[in-house]
Amino acid sequence: MEFAKNMYELHKKVAPNEVIVGWFATGHDITEHSVLIHEYYSREAQNPVHVTVDTMLQDGRISIKAYVSTPLGVPGKTMGVMFTPLTVKYVYYDTERIGVDVIQRTRISPNRTISLSSDLQQVGTSAARIQDMLTTVLQYAEEVLSGKVTADNTVGRFLIDLVNKVPKISAQDFEAMLNSNINDLLMVTYLSNLTQAQISLNEKLVAL
Repeated sequence: MEFAKNMYELHKKVAPNEVIVGWFATGHDITEHSVLIHEYYSREAQNPVHVTVDTMLQDGRISIKAYVSTPLGVPGKTMGVMFTPLTVKYVYYDTERIGVDVIQRTRISPNRTISLSSDLQQVGTSAARIQDMLTTVLQYAEEVLSGKVTADNTVGRFLIDLVNKVPKISAQDFEAMLNSNINDLLMVTYLSNLTQAQISLNEKLVAL
């Protein structure tokens, strides 16, 4: 308990706006120690959430479950705790999605290792993905117009919303803007490499 308190005090110095909402443990199920640990965090947070992360991949995936506790028993007698499962929803930031995508690519690698892509390669990959999506949308629209596929009003509303969000810009202006952004990216990459080379050179000169 003293260790957890000290770690929380140190964490508040770095992130003062964050508060304890619960605790997590590795494993696929609740153990006999969960009640004791959950009782401690019940004093630190109101109705804390207990999360279990199955790192052993028993179901072939990293199963994540969440629970809240409910007291059971007769008042004045020995009380127990029942853990009630919650619905878990995965939410991530764009930066986290990039890291997950990189990790997933290691599955097809023979030695389970891959090299990180450069910024220019990431731009090319994103452009190719958008082109594939546009091809799928155009194919669907053509099949609907030809009568091969029944029109779906929900998909149509999504497409109308997508078209309305696209800024009205000519192909020439868009190409000029894209080339300008690529040139800026290449310039930043060149300057960063030049800075890295300068730092390495200074380190070698100092070591002499």
